[in-house]
Amino acid sequence: MFRPVEIKVCGLTREEDVELVQSLGADYFGFIVYPKSPRGLSLQRAVELSSLVPAEKRVIVDVETEPQLLERYRDAGFGAFQIHSRLEVGLATLAAWSGLVGASRLWFAPRMAPEDPFPEIATEFAHTMLMDTYSKSQVGGTGETGDWSRFAELSSAYPQTNFVLAGGLSPENAEAALASSGACRLDFNSGVESEPGIKNPEKLRELFRVLRSESDQA
Repeated sequence: MFRPVEIKVCGLTREEDVELVQSLGADYFGFIVYPKSPRGLSLQRAVELSSLVPAEKRVIVDVETEPQLLERYRDAGFGAFQIHSRLEVGLATLAAWSGLVGASRLWFAPRMAPEDPFPEIATEFAHTMLMDTYSKSQVGGTGETGDWSRFAELSSAYPQTNFVLAGGLSPENAEAALASSGACRLDFNSGVESEPGIKNPEKLRELFRVLRSESDQA
């Protein structure tokens, strides 16, 4: 039995992809503004693309954002703010991010190695935690699957926190990820692409067919 799942498609760079994802019924749309990402957009371009979807579904994605820049993102009309960060970022920075956009709209994505303890204090500043696959060389977007069993343990240990599962998810492994992780929110990026930043229509349609049909049967 599968629960209804919220679907986020991230790394969107083209109008046609945004429109297709919207027509398929995505819950969130991710726009990356980190310059080093192969899917990175200028803030102006991210605003243009995000304007095609309701404000509450727009997620802007960055890495260790400077507070003054986060203020610009907030004023640009995004609904959620996904920030990837080292665990060493510090409470003052977390508090600054949370103060600018609110804990309910801050999605914190800690760069957490398998041996690292979960940063419990972060749940006070961000009501959503995005768990991506750890890499020594990349901040996120590795295209590799992570530790689904640990995700399940964390979700159970912190039931008041919204956990989002990311990392290497695709139409082929979405059902297995749900079953193993117990996730209610999945984040898709490279697993539904033809190349970085170019979404594959067939993969997207298959993804929503698999997940939405399972939800209807639950």
